[in-house]
Amino acid sequence: MKYIEEFQDPALARRLLDDIHATVTRPWALMEVCGGQTHTIIRHGIDQLLPEQVELIHGPGCPVCVTPLEVIDKALEIASRPDVIFCSFGDMLRVPGTGRDLFQVRSEGGDVRVVYSPLDALRVARENPQRQVVFFGIGFETTAPPNAMTVHQAKKLGIRNFSLLVSHVRVPPAIEAIMRSPSCRVQGFLAAGHVCSVMGVGEYPELAARHRVPIVVTGFEPLDILEGVRRAVRQLERGEHTVDNAYARAVRPEGNPAALAMLEDVFEVTDRAWRGIGVIPDSGWRLSDRYRDFDAEHRFAVSGIDTREPAECRSGEVLQGLLKPHECEAFGTLCTPRSPLGATMVSSEGACAAYYLYRRLELGPAPSAATTPLEASPVV
Repeated sequence: MKYIEEFQDPALARRLLDDIHATVTRPWALMEVCGGQTHTIIRHGIDQLLPEQVELIHGPGCPVCVTPLEVIDKALEIASRPDVIFCSFGDMLRVPGTGRDLFQVRSEGGDVRVVYSPLDALRVARENPQRQVVFFGIGFETTAPPNAMTVHQAKKLGIRNFSLLVSHVRVPPAIEAIMRSPSCRVQGFLAAGHVCSVMGVGEYPELAARHRVPIVVTGFEPLDILEGVRRAVRQLERGEHTVDNAYARAVRPEGNPAALAMLEDVFEVTDRAWRGIGVIPDSGWRLSDRYRDFDAEHRFAVSGIDTREPAECRSGEVLQGLLKPHECEAFGTLCTPRSPLGATMVSSEGACAAYYLYRRLELGPAPSAATTPLEASPVV
């Protein structure tokens, strides 16, 4: 398949690793922003193959994981109402709220449906005019345009029984918050290529210059990750701090103009809470005044939510890159994919799920320098 097999070539991986080993002379800490990149790194053992001087820190790039507990609890409250059909992508159904999840709401009689597109939820609304249909709109800049387009369509077609429960977040303000943290150890970033394919790279040069960190836009296959690390390490060794697009096959500097226009029409920037992290200024979107009638929080006026995170869960520290998943006392015992304490163990992009799925603690010694990431991968 084009651009898949080519970016999993063991021989090319070996060459990139050799280049990184030859370049690095001192310790560097890089953060991969996207949870999809984290899974590639752990699945293929990339972090174990890099020189010991290069540490990869897992960032808060899992959209399911950073959806705040208060929003999850609001979703549970809305989904429990008898006049509501609640639509969501499947990865949200097992994310724990305070005491339960959407699967439990469905088992209790709530009409909770898994859809594969927000337009599927809009179709459900057209087919059920007597019911209120709510779509759970979460994610980073990648999922925001289709959700915005769906609301735009609902207004254009006059579908008044459709609304969006919004929890969209933006990457650049999160990078700013990470760099301003007193406990920050990050010296460079692997930026999420799919986010930049929508938004472009215009917000990153100022961040790179202000905090003196290289930001390398990176894809999701093993060679993408290794090339991103190679470019970031080269910049760090040279004392440089620029934005470098290593994912040019998908990312244009200006992004996607049509998607950007839709976002500007439907959403407006707002402060947003991140689960386990707290409120980050200007880090999210909400529906603009023109589309406020399609805002599920506004329509259902959900209030009085009492949120309670499990005391044993340390996912907030994982999301901030302060803790590796296996360093949490509950990992693999009290907290597993079947009985998760936090969203990082549930989501297909969560760091805790990656460590559990690929049995990182059972791999034994790090792979030898003669092994490529693909050859070192556990069989799954």
